Amino acid sequence: MSDQRDQRPQHFETRAIHAGQEPDQATGAVVPPIYQVSTYKQDGVGGLRGGYEYSRSANPTRTALEENLAALDGGRRGLAFASGLAAEDCLLRTLLTPGDHVVIPNDAYGGTFRLFAKVVERWGVEWSVADTSDPQAVREALRPRTKVIWVETPSNPLLGISDIAALAGVAREAGARLVVDNTFASPYLQQPLALGADVVVYSTTKYMGGHSDVVGGALVVNDDTLGEELAYHQNAMGAIAGPFDAWLVMRGIKTLAVRMDRHSANAARVAELLVSHKKVTRVYYPGLSEHPGHEIAAKQMRSFGGMVSFQVAGGEQAAVEVCNRAGLFTLGESLGGVESLIEHPGRMTHASTAGSALEVPNDLVRLSVGIESVDDLLADLTQALG
Repeated sequence: MSDQRDQRPQHFETRAIHAGQEPDQATGAVVPPIYQVSTYKQDGVGGLRGGYEYSRSANPTRTALEENLAALDGGRRGLAFASGLAAEDCLLRTLLTPGDHVVIPNDAYGGTFRLFAKVVERWGVEWSVADTSDPQAVREALRPRTKVIWVETPSNPLLGISDIAALAGVAREAGARLVVDNTFASPYLQQPLALGADVVVYSTTKYMGGHSDVVGGALVVNDDTLGEELAYHQNAMGAIAGPFDAWLVMRGIKTLAVRMDRHSANAARVAELLVSHKKVTRVYYPGLSEHPGHEIAAKQMRSFGGMVSFQVAGGEQAAVEVCNRAGLFTLGESLGGVESLIEHPGRMTHASTAGSALEVPNDLVRLSVGIESVDDLLADLTQALG
């Protein structure tokens, strides 16, 4: 009889719980131990047990997470980092050399924009902005030395949708790599590698961790050679996920599927409320039929996620006041936790984009819709809007 334990489970929910999570051989513990260790006894010079010598290079807890990450995205290699920006930095320094060019989206996380505009540019890498929801606009932004097309879908904070398969074709034609920041969707709702992307980027701080108690990042790839290059730079640069942080992300991933179902269901109800509210001038949520990317999102996503943004009548000060009046929605940066959050992107997460092509509307409010009772969330938003 064949050993079924060696076969990869077929369904996402099962992979989330079991991939890379074999019971501990020494004790039978069903949860991988936290190997809070920096170095390992070698069996003679160069005689490594399981390939472990120093925990910057590899750690068993991080290995378990990285195997899990690869399985969730259908990739061949996963790598875990100290933060999402650490993952992005490692990726860019692996793929690019001075003089290379990157196409970045016109709506993106402020920290990503800051990395390109204030750090990578000083290293001699050029970048230009394109509306990644329009493949032709991306094609027109290409240059002879374009090496990367960078995409967020859904994007942060305007929830724009880009056609991953179409952009993968544009990237292949140009000899560039398509990088997809999949943080807002998570691998449960969207599988960029299956749609042709070369690299998937995550802030695992967000939905993967899911409990606002850990900071982390990840890269997942399908190409073995690229995976080895990234692993080399991960070790050489050193911004790795620590064992306890890796363990916390793994704990969060086990409930990712059920949480994302609830996030998505609650966000859909929130978007319905906002659309009908007299003090809301525009709602950004790909689950709405009037959203310009709705059909593409429905095609490439399982559901539409837990992020909702909206503009408020009365301008910037009115938006700030909505944030301040919210009670159950906690005023704070970040997203993806079980609790609902509210923020003013222009003054908070996206302040670095001011004056740029990525500047966000000053009357914009962004919600990370949690998994509380949706009736309580709707009541809190109603009173916050006044």
